[in-house]
Order: sequence, then structure tokens, then C-alpha cells
Amino acid sequence: MALSATGITLGMRQALPPEPTAAQCAITDRNLLDSTDDGVLLGVNLDWEAKSLAEHGKSLSHDPAVVVQFTDIPYDDETWQHTVEAAAQVRATGGALLLTLEPHGGLTTLSEPVVDKLVADLASLNGSGVPVIVRLAHEMNGSWYAWGQQPTAYREVFRRVAEAVYDGAPGSSMMWAPNYGGGYPFVGGQFAAVPGSVDHHLLDTDGDGTITMHDDPYAPYYPGDDVVDWAGVSLYHWGNQRPWGDNDPLIERTKFTDMLTGTYQGTAGDDSALPDFYAVYGEQHGKPIGIPETAAIYTPSRGGADELTVKQAWWNQVFDDSVHEQYPQIRMINWFEWRKFEIEINDTVDWRAAGSDETRDAFLADLPDWLLYSSALGTCRAGR
Repeated sequence: MALSATGITLGMRQALPPEPTAAQCAITDRNLLDSTDDGVLLGVNLDWEAKSLAEHGKSLSHDPAVVVQFTDIPYDDETWQHTVEAAAQVRATGGALLLTLEPHGGLTTLSEPVVDKLVADLASLNGSGVPVIVRLAHEMNGSWYAWGQQPTAYREVFRRVAEAVYDGAPGSSMMWAPNYGGGYPFVGGQFAAVPGSVDHHLLDTDGDGTITMHDDPYAPYYPGDDVVDWAGVSLYHWGNQRPWGDNDPLIERTKFTDMLTGTYQGTAGDDSALPDFYAVYGEQHGKPIGIPETAAIYTPSRGGADELTVKQAWWNQVFDDSVHEQYPQIRMINWFEWRKFEIEINDTVDWRAAGSDETRDAFLADLPDWLLYSSALGTCRAGR
């Protein structure tokens, strides 16, 4: 489970600074997570090949509280070394690692020896002074991953991994993170649930014999309160309407919170049949809510609005004061800082907030003072 501040101080006394940063305390102390006055961890999903964490922190004048890393599992020593190197950069800034584990060989590859190795490696990272949040097999409700739309196997594997992590790497916690339900049940994917199967029956939550958006896209995959420390959902602005990537300025003022609460009904589609993710998992289940990834689509090769107009309209929603006031269980927001090819639009998208001086300066100016970041100097408020 999430550690207490005392637990992390005793367990990592030689590796940590004399006083843990506020980011580390917020991640590892359940009392802080349950408080509405401690702010929201500001993190980054960083393209490690394009920029080091130190370079990113220098560019933004602060170090992120949370840094996202992806790795396959099972993994060999060479693959894990990338995570070790990422953790070393995180340790230098006093933050935490959000480690996304992707079992591309399927859930059956998470055998006992594989999980034992993972736990030992997590314990090593924790012992070096790096808290880890494990995001295991994210977007499990999608049909595009080898672990997708298999609720029975997914819940069993998540529980087994979580219990092993709690026992052997108590400096780590667990994040359950389905894909946002807009477009559910995501038909046509290679790993879609097969009609007539047990899993297909479990996903038919309204019992009408078919799986549609009127079926709950989250609940069948939930592994249980006792093994979930964070509930996460990534929320992106892909555009106002198809075709995506045309750089249309955002015209809907509450799109971010509408998606979070399952009330979005606008130019990009009608998602109003979805459950209220925040109310169910943040309030009813009492979990801190993380936004592991967020950004607004900007396609440099196309016309339309300029980069700042597209991105600022989105981040001003994400970081609006009303979000912190009305949704206090949101405790983490990570910006997706990548420029990458996206198969959905067959083009390169620049998702970054710090990709140019103009957008970076505007991003910094718009950050509210309730965000928490990591700093070796011990200050933890982002702010203006």
C-alpha cells in the first residue's frame, strides 16, 4: 500500500535528502493524499531521447513531481536498464517514477518468476530513493493491446502483482488506469472480446446481449479497493471533430471536466452514456485520481489555428482553479511532452507544452499555485 512518511524516511534513510520533498510525501503518505489542501502533483510524460529530465526541468524552471516511464514486461536486463537510468534522473530531482508496464506478450507472460523479478527490481529502485507508482497494463478496456478486454484474467493478474509489490517493494504503489470510455467498446481491435465468451458476457453490464457505450467501460476491469492506490484516466483533446489534426481551436469550455465526469456531449461525439469516472472512483471508492497523460493535438504540417491557441485553450481547462476546487480528489496531472507520429491521423503531432519558447513561457505563466512540483531546494509550489 502507499507508505506513510515515516515508512519512507526509515526505509530510504541513506538515499533520500534529509527531508523528503513535498512531492515524495504526497505520493507516499496516505494522509496527505486524503487531504484536500495539499495541491496536485504536476508531472511529465517525457521523450527521454529528445531531452533529459534535467534539461526539461531547466526549461520550465521547476522539476516535475512525477515522471512517466514505459517498459515491456517481461523484460531482460538490457531493457530494464532504461528504467534504471530514468529512475536515476528522477532521483536527482527528488521526484517519483510512474512506471507503465506493458505485457505485449499477453497477461499469461506475467508468471511468478517474472513478477518476482519485477518486485526485486522495484525494491532496488525504492531503496535508492525513488518512489514508484506502478501503472500495470493500462487501457485494459481497449481492444488494441494483448491484455485488452479480458476482465477476468486482468483482475487476477493485477491483484497478484499488487500483492507481491506490497509485500516485497513497499516503496511502490499501484495505479489502475483504463482508457477513457469515449468510443467504447472500441470494436475492430485485434483483441476485442469474442461474442459468446465469458469475458464478453461480463462486459455486457446492462445484460442486453451486446456491448455498447451503454455498458460500463470501467467497472468489469476494476480489481478491488484493496489493491488500487490510484485510479487514473488519460484525457486528451484530439480536436473538435473528425478528421483529427486540423488544428481547430477548442470551442468547448468544459470539455476536460465533462470527459472526467462522463457528461461530454459535443462536436467530437456523444459520450453522455459513460459513468462518472471521478464520482465513482474518486468519491465512492475514495481513490486519488491521476491524469497520467494529457495534452492537446497540434499538427505542424497542417493549417488552422496556431500552436499556442490550440494548446493554451486546453491547458487553461486542465489547470483552471475550478478543477482543483470542485474535484479535490485529482492529485496528479502529467503533461504528454512528446512530438511523435500518430497512426490515427497518419501524421506527426507535437503534443509538447515546452516545444517552443512561446508555448513554454505561456504554459509557465498559466500554471496555478495549487500545483506541486519536485525540487532539491525543498520548495514544492509551481505557481507564477
